[in-house]
Amino acid sequence: MTPPDSARFPASIVQARALSQRVPTADGLLAILSDVALDVKAGETLAITGASGSGKSTLLGLLAGLDIASAGEVHLFGERLDTLDEDARARLRAGRVGFVFQSFQLLPALTALENVLMPLELAGRDDARARAAHWLERVGLAARARHTPRQLSGGEQQRVAIARAFATDPEIVFADEPTGNLDADTGARIVDLLFELNASAHTTLVLVTHDATLAARCQRRLHLVAGRVQDTVSA
Repeated sequence: MTPPDSARFPASIVQARALSQRVPTADGLLAILSDVALDVKAGETLAITGASGSGKSTLLGLLAGLDIASAGEVHLFGERLDTLDEDARARLRAGRVGFVFQSFQLLPALTALENVLMPLELAGRDDARARAAHWLERVGLAARARHTPRQLSGGEQQRVAIARAFATDPEIVFADEPTGNLDADTGARIVDLLFELNASAHTTLVLVTHDATLAARCQRRLHLVAGRVQDTVSA
């Protein structure tokens, strides 16, 4: 008898097995990822690296259940994602998964406080407003709580996004090029903040980056070349 997923991967929070992603083009199917396998342990920090077009962001989206692979399996919290519909995957992520994107992905009509508040309310937290305010203070933006994204600098927007990602006490945070739209000095401060909060919250962190310095701060690095895992390096 096949053991349940939680028994098969007892020490892992996310796993991929023989993962492939192909998309149709005018010339036929284009392979974005091919036969990728990985395990991420609870509390681990993992950087996914590679050149532009190597499949990094596609892999991150598959691991988070934002998309479904053409072939292979992804297990998140012991659940096989391709057996769940979009609503079920969203319910699985709610309150347990945080996201930080290169483009910040803040809702422009909402204030900084309201952007952080939104996932807390969706998770049904009774202390949602107080917790959102607490996390804005943690990232140094208590005084900017009533400002909308257009009134914030890029670094400030990313700090709001980080507060939003950590506010629900997630088990894992996925970050896609979190410094990609920031200058070097601002990016360095954002990286320090991200790792500081991740360490204090004991959260699993999986991030995509082309920045070797950022990748080196993770415990493990997985390098993609043309959609395939070339090597995995531990710090």
